[in-house]
Amino acid sequence: MALHLSSNDQKQLLRWAADAGQSECCGILRGRGSRVFAVEKTANIAVDPSRNFEIDPAALIAVYKDARAGGMPILGYFHSHPNGLAAPSASDIAQAAPDGRIWLIIGGDAITAWQPVAAGPQVTGFTSVPLVVEG
Repeated sequence: MALHLSSNDQKQLLRWAADAGQSECCGILRGRGSRVFAVEKTANIAVDPSRNFEIDPAALIAVYKDARAGGMPILGYFHSHPNGLAAPSASDIAQAAPDGRIWLIIGGDAITAWQPVAAGPQVTGFTSVPLVVEG
């Protein structure tokens, strides 16, 4: 399964990552099936945002509530790596939930898509997901 992302959303994600500088930007992907329909930036409330990300829980709860009320479902999450590597880090593996949701990782001028691999309640790694940019 490939993940589909609009070129406008791709540009927005790259812009947010560039604007964040040496901090990680982060947020939520909303969509259906294999298509992202919206990217929503949230505050990164991590203790050290230059090394980690933590999506603002208030923003996450608001999106969950909206989705339950009939809004666009949560498809996954995104964050940037200021070191330029667009692949999951050891911290990403340790912090991921085994919920099967997509992760986009922005590093430099690249965006890659990933899905957590779990052994029971523990994420053990990520599988690469083809990313198709459209428009």
